[in-house]
Amino acid sequence: MLDNFTSEPRIDNEKSRSGSKRTSCVGFIIDTVETVLLALVLFLAINAISARVRVENVSMQPTLKPGEFLLVNRVAYKLGDPSIGDIVVFHAPGASDLDYIKRVIGLPGDEIRVEDGAVYVNNQPIYEPYLSEPPRYSGVWEVPPDQYFVLGDNRNNSSDSHLWGFIPRDDIVGRALLVYWPLTEITLLRSQSIVQAVQ
Repeated sequence: MLDNFTSEPRIDNEKSRSGSKRTSCVGFIIDTVETVLLALVLFLAINAISARVRVENVSMQPTLKPGEFLLVNRVAYKLGDPSIGDIVVFHAPGASDLDYIKRVIGLPGDEIRVEDGAVYVNNQPIYEPYLSEPPRYSGVWEVPPDQYFVLGDNRNNSSDSHLWGFIPRDDIVGRALLVYWPLTEITLLRSQSIVQAVQ
């Protein structure tokens, strides 16, 4: 009489397996979408605050060499002002789709003088241990408001402010932070205090 009695309902194993498969498939899709969205948000956030730039010419040698890749801080000058010695990326004069990289030598209001192979800012000589040779040109420039005077470290092989003038603040993309490629050339690009009186 009690032979057919069972205390628990029977579970249909096939239905259970297909429901479990459906649940794990939906879970996998949700996890994948979440991962892709998170990666996209991180990518956009990193791009908003930084840029990657490839050095294309010899104007910053020996500090930077052609083929090296740099990480550039896009927000550096939204939070502060460029300083003398900073290596900056900016839109090339007359070509907003082309970027240059140079070193800031003069700030708004500064007087820049180049003579006898030395560079002076407001009559103070600047200390430039990164140069392979001194400039062979001379001149005097007064930096206008909201503009900057920039020079390449390869002074005698650089198209820069000594040829075409100043760069507006609004054209500066950001400050170069480090060389990250090739791996053998990884270097942190620290700003130096290069203005000093000769003792």
